[in-house]
Amino acid sequence: MRNNVTEFILLGLTQDPEKQKIVFVIFLVFYTATVLGNLLIIVTIKTSPTLGSPMYFFLTYLSIADSCFSTTTAPKLIVDNLSHKNTISFDECMTQLFAMHFFGCMEILVLILMAFDRYVAICKPLHYSVIMNQRVCGILILLAWIGSFLHSIAQIILILSVPFCGPNVIDHYFCDLQPLLRLGCMDTYVLNLLVVSNSGAICSASFILLMISYTIILHSLRNHSAEGKRKALSTCSSHIIVVIIFFGPCIFMYTRPPTTFPLDKLVSVFYTIITPFLNPLIYTLRNEEVKNSMKKLWSTRVTSRDK
Repeated sequence: MRNNVTEFILLGLTQDPEKQKIVFVIFLVFYTATVLGNLLIIVTIKTSPTLGSPMYFFLTYLSIADSCFSTTTAPKLIVDNLSHKNTISFDECMTQLFAMHFFGCMEILVLILMAFDRYVAICKPLHYSVIMNQRVCGILILLAWIGSFLHSIAQIILILSVPFCGPNVIDHYFCDLQPLLRLGCMDTYVLNLLVVSNSGAICSASFILLMISYTIILHSLRNHSAEGKRKALSTCSSHIIVVIIFFGPCIFMYTRPPTTFPLDKLVSVFYTIITPFLNPLIYTLRNEEVKNSMKKLWSTRVTSRDK
């Protein structure tokens, strides 16, 4: 079948003009705070000599992934609710789909690297500097970029095999696999299975792996001092919170048959916009080193301005 759809219509979160104004204001605030919060973390880590460990190296890339992941959906949602123009071209839709899965997968892989870093630091402290050296960290991040690219390319190849020959209304606020597959002019049962085996399997397997890793880490804290336990628990608890709030919605969306639930849009908002907003708060409020470095950065800026 021939693909004769050149653009899609996004129904967004609401069709009510008054509610659209509220959505515009709320998500403009969330998106601005997300970008500024993650940018603050990046600047703090880059300018602070005390935050040179691999954990903060990975946290920098998590903040980059968070900002970019939110940027794939939030600006379009904000602009659409202001302009009431809810169309997106076919090429823009494919670009958004690729970017969302690319930075989403990048976030998953960086969270795994952060768990691995904590495992080595807590369970094998004597070998930490050898295992997690700068070269190894760089290679791991490069592999994460490559893995994210391959995952996203697989999604694009999958969706480009679907002909769109009629309906072009997407009951969502961004282009994603499940809403697009429902518009295809063919039987998409096998393709839905591929989505579950790709995105769904990545989310589920990564979540299980991370939970096992942190269980092993927390179990190994029995042999540490009280101060060591306190510091490790503070760091690991923030990681676990981020893992749960990110993977919960992802597993809900990508590991099920192609059915639509009333909560789908709300769940999507949570992992595409709310989670990237919460991550900087979680990592700063629960990490004394980051908070102290931010205070020093702020005091240095104020002092420089006074001079």
